[in-house]
Amino acid sequence: MNENAEEPSGHGDDGRSTLSKALFPTGTEPDPRFTLANERTFLAWMRTALAFIAGGVALEALPIDTVPENLRNTGALVALCLGIVLAAGAAFRWLRVERAMREQRPLPAPAIVPALSVGAIVVAVVLLLLVLL
Repeated sequence: MNENAEEPSGHGDDGRSTLSKALFPTGTEPDPRFTLANERTFLAWMRTALAFIAGGVALEALPIDTVPENLRNTGALVALCLGIVLAAGAAFRWLRVERAMREQRPLPAPAIVPALSVGAIVVAVVLLLLVLL
């Protein structure tokens, strides 16, 4: 059998899957505890993204007669867009952190924290306007 041939399980010589090799072409396998902690952080960001998406859907779906429709739509749109940005940012951050750990580099700064902060402030202001009007 050819030594370089891919095994039927999808794992090569080093036991890594094809996906793992594609996502992490360089570096060494980090301590599994760090990888799992990175995954838990990713899942926490995803829960936050889903909360914003659910909030946007709720704003749009639940009719509030005392709130102008354009303000309600704007709030829903901001919440939905923020949820989408957070979900994408969570995936991108997970990948960047995992690569940094494998390559023994410093961890990258969380770029989605400012996005979440600004987005949450915008949504809070819109909701405050909804309550005051």
